[in-house]
Amino acid sequence: MSVLFSALVTTVGALAAMAVVAALGLWLAGADELPGGGFGSVLAAALLLALGAPAQLDGSAAFVATAQGGISAMPLSVTLAGALVAAYLFLRPLRRHAVVGGRLLLARVLALAVCWTVAVLLLSAAARHSFTVPTGDPLLDELGGAFGAAPTVGFRVDPGPAVGFGLLWLAVVLLLALAASRRAPLPTALVRWHGTLRPTVHAVLALLLGYVLLGLVGGLVGAATSSEPREALAVLCLGLPNLAWLGFGVGLGASWHGHVTDSLGLPFPHPLAAVLRSGQDVTLDLGALAEQNGWAWLLLPLAALLVLAAGVVSVARTRPALPVWRSAVQWAVVLALAVLAVGLVTRVSAVFGLSLLGLGGGGRAVLEPNLLTAVPIAAGWGALAGLLGALLARRRTRHRAPPTAG
Repeated sequence: MSVLFSALVTTVGALAAMAVVAALGLWLAGADELPGGGFGSVLAAALLLALGAPAQLDGSAAFVATAQGGISAMPLSVTLAGALVAAYLFLRPLRRHAVVGGRLLLARVLALAVCWTVAVLLLSAAARHSFTVPTGDPLLDELGGAFGAAPTVGFRVDPGPAVGFGLLWLAVVLLLALAASRRAPLPTALVRWHGTLRPTVHAVLALLLGYVLLGLVGGLVGAATSSEPREALAVLCLGLPNLAWLGFGVGLGASWHGHVTDSLGLPFPHPLAAVLRSGQDVTLDLGALAEQNGWAWLLLPLAALLVLAAGVVSVARTRPALPVWRSAVQWAVVLALAVLAVGLVTRVSAVFGLSLLGLGGGGRAVLEPNLLTAVPIAAGWGALAGLLGALLARRRTRHRAPPTAG
C-alpha cells in the first residue's frame, strides 16, 4: 500500500506543479478568453504537450471550408516543473535506505507507471474542444460570414500517443533522477557508478538548470522594461527552458533551422523572431543572432566558462579518481547526450491551414536542430571539460601529497 500511495502522491504532485505553471502561462497569454469555456481543455492539452504528445487541429465550416493542422512543441517550463517535483517525490522515500533492492525499485516504478497512465488518459479525454476562430484575413472572414461558413476549429490529443509519450517522459525523468542524485541509493549492481558517473550527470543537469535561472533573471528584467510585459511573462511561464537551452546550444556552436510566419501568432522574443520571420528556411546560430543583437556574442564565453567550470567541479567530486582519458570520454558522452536531448525537446512544429472556396490562409512555425553537427560539437566541449578537470585534479592532488621521508 505504501508503494501505491507514494506513486499516487508523486503523480498528483507532479501534475499539480505542471498545472499551476501552465495555467499561469496560459492566462497571461490570454487563453482564458477563448470562446466556449475552453480554458480547462487547453490546460489539459498543454500538460500533454509538455510530456511530448502532439496535438491535432481540425475543423470545417459548412461544405466550403476546411481547417487542419497540428502542434508538436513542448512548453518546457511546464515540463521542467513536473520533472523536478516528480523526481523529488520519487526519490524521497528511497533515501531512507542505504541500498535499494531491485524488486523494491521495480515495484515503485511500475506503480508510478500505472498511476501516470491513468492520469494521462484522463487528461487526453479532457484535452478536446472546438470553437470558432477568425482567419486573420478580412476577405476570408467576410466570405465565411456571408456563406455561414465561419471556421470551427477543434483540437484534440489522441490517447494512444499521449500514453506512449507520457510513459517515455516518466522513464527519462526517473532515469535522470537516479543517475544524478547524490544521496538516493542504487541497486547493488549499480553502486559502483555512484562515485564515478553520478558527479558528471549531476554537473551537466546543474549546468542546464543554471541556464534556466540565468534566463529567468534576464526574462524578468526584460519583462519589466517591455512594452508588453504580460506577453513576456507568458513566454517565461511556458517556454523559458526552450529559450535558455537554445542559448546554451548556440553558445557551444550548435545551430537550428526553421522559419515562422507572422500569421500564426506564436510569441517569439526578439532577436529570435527577427531571424526566423524571414519567410524562408534560415539557419539560427550565433552569427545570425549576433546580427540582430551584438550581445548574443556573449553566449560563447558564457557557455565556455560554465561548461569548463562544471567539468572541473564534477571531476573534483569523482571518487575514485578516473584516468584523464576516461574523464574526458565520460564528459564527452554525457554532454553530447545532453545536447541531443536539448535539440529534441526544443523542436517546434506548429501548422494551421484554412481553405475556403479555393482561398488559403494560416501560418506555420518550424524549428529543427542540426543534430549531426550539434552532437559532435558538444562531445568536443565535454572532452575538453573532462580533460581540464582531470588535469587540475591531478595537480591539486600532487600539491596536497605529503612529502616522503628522506
